Amino acid sequence: MRQLLIAGNWKMNHTASETETFCRNFRALGLEDHKVEILLCPPFTSIPAMVSVLDGTPVHVGGQDMCYVESGAFTGAISAAMLADAGCSHVLLGHSERRQFFHEDDANVNLKAKKAIEKGLTPVVCIGETREQREKGVTEKVVRTQLLGALEDLSTEDILKLVIAYEPVWAIGTGLTATPEQAQEVHRYIRDVLAERTDDETAESLRILYGGSAKPSNAEELLSEKDIDGLLIGGASLKVDDFYQMIVTGDKLNS
Repeated sequence: MRQLLIAGNWKMNHTASETETFCRNFRALGLEDHKVEILLCPPFTSIPAMVSVLDGTPVHVGGQDMCYVESGAFTGAISAAMLADAGCSHVLLGHSERRQFFHEDDANVNLKAKKAIEKGLTPVVCIGETREQREKGVTEKVVRTQLLGALEDLSTEDILKLVIAYEPVWAIGTGLTATPEQAQEVHRYIRDVLAERTDDETAESLRILYGGSAKPSNAEELLSEKDIDGLLIGGASLKVDDFYQMIVTGDKLNS
């Protein structure tokens, strides 16, 4: 059985001091003996505070993005080595907001994934269609193109080091959520594409998260679907009690 991963993407929220308060309150709830894997991705400036307060817990810390270049004259960029040195184990790549606002494409995500793996980070590769694309009936074409683009030239061994996150763009921050049936259908398709790209065993072992207005009220029905292996949570991960409740829900289903 694939271990569920409950991940939080804080986006551009929480200062370092706010992060410290969150993590102290989060730690006080009890972070040991959970059956799910836990990941939090704060802004770059909050990574040291999070790593410090959560030291000794099983919670993973991740970056929200990274540059595919090792180092050099890239003002404002953060390298994979910098994230790893700061205490990160994971990094989000290809989030729809990076694609939409910063014009990142599949080739860019692919370069980042290769560099992240090289530096020992676990890439969480995000894919998903817009509302217009879903209404046109091209969801499968979009996620296939994004997925295969991100995996270009990666060996099966390297692909096994990835996590995939399916985030329908129309459900991110809108309050809309794909129904469990809609999400499961796309997750199953993604796993089928992975099987074509690698093999059945690899496809069945990779975790595919769902993201898009996931919250305590819908976590259980989403996580109950066969091919949904966790959640990438936005707004609800900014609230200690909400995020913790979703971890507990995952524990129940991962037992």
